Amino acid sequence: MPIIDLANPTRFLNIVNRVLPWLAAATVLVFAFGLARIMGAPDDYQQGATVKIMYLHVPAAWLSMMCWGVMTVAALGTLVWRHPLSDVAGKAAAPIGTAFTFICLITGSLWGRPTWGTYWVWDARLTSMLVLFLLYLGVLALYWTAEDPGRGSRAAAVLALVGAINIPIIKFSVEYWNTLHQPASLFRKGGSAIDPAILTPLLVMAGGFTLLFFTLHFAAMRNEILRRRVRSMRLIQAQELHA
Repeated sequence: MPIIDLANPTRFLNIVNRVLPWLAAATVLVFAFGLARIMGAPDDYQQGATVKIMYLHVPAAWLSMMCWGVMTVAALGTLVWRHPLSDVAGKAAAPIGTAFTFICLITGSLWGRPTWGTYWVWDARLTSMLVLFLLYLGVLALYWTAEDPGRGSRAAAVLALVGAINIPIIKFSVEYWNTLHQPASLFRKGGSAIDPAILTPLLVMAGGFTLLFFTLHFAAMRNEILRRRVRSMRLIQAQELHA
């Protein structure tokens, strides 16, 4: 099927209705497998059992940035290509990305207390992640409070494109600045610095969270399409009553 066919909301809904149950089932299975692997994973020789916060913190951090990437592509579709589903995709992704970023900040603080001796430091990685959270809140405000939905969507798309500058800052902050946050330990020259007994559950959980994102995103897109259809029907009925 050509990709352009997905521009038809009805066809997209039909595909989502078929795929979503399987996607949700796969998410549950991967999470179950990941939790089983976490139970058997060893503690860190320095951090002890607190290292297991990583299995929630790291996937949440990855997904917070990936979700903004989805919003950036959706913003281009809204402003440049006028794709019918781009605005729906961006609006559906925003609250999910906000939640992942919030989880990342909270779990990072909880992990930082026993590791660094403090819940928060204003280093480059933490500050840039906080900026990302504030950008998410800004996008949500534009979507939810604009009197004109179309104008709010375009403003949110512009903010998504501008905010994309922050993603490489987050990614490379530990390399360009002296921070308390540990440098990249998974994707680096010479291979991963993480022991396979810890790395495997981490990758499984990352896969589970990624599947969770797409499950929630497709479900939210479906709900948004249906909500807009109901809104359009109500507007038509209101116009007929006043005609």
